Amino acid sequence: MADVSSDDYYKVLGVSRTADEKQLKKAYRKLALKYHPDKNPSPEAEEAFKKVSEAYDVLSDKDKRAGYDRFGRQGVGMADAGMDPGGGMGGGMPHGFHASHMDAQRANDIFNSFFAAGGEDPFASLFGGMG
Repeated sequence: MADVSSDDYYKVLGVSRTADEKQLKKAYRKLALKYHPDKNPSPEAEEAFKKVSEAYDVLSDKDKRAGYDRFGRQGVGMADAGMDPGGGMGGGMPHGFHASHMDAQRANDIFNSFFAAGGEDPFASLFGGMG
C-alpha cells in the first residue's frame, strides 16, 4: 500500500524493492491520477503528487535507482552529477551533496510525458471527457 507521507520512495509508490518497470509504471499511474492537483482539490494533493513523481523519477531510472538503493537520497545526487553510485567511494560522499527535491514543473513534465501521448487529455478516458 502506498504511503505518500514516507521518505522511502518504495513506500511512497507502494512497491517492493524488487519491483520491475511495469510495476513502477502501474503504481505511478494510479497515484498520479489520484493526487494530480487538477483533479484533487485537497491542499495536500500537490505535495503528494510531487512526492509520487519524484519517487517514480528516481526508481524508473537505472542509475538513480542504484544510487538510491545504495546510499538513499544522497545517492540520487551522485547519479545526477554523473558519478557512479555503485563504484567504490573510499572516504564517503562529498560535503554538501544532496538530492534535489522535485518542483511542481518537473512533476508535471513527468506526468504529461507519461499520460499525454499524442496530445490527448490524460483524464478524458477516465472521466469520459467531462470538464
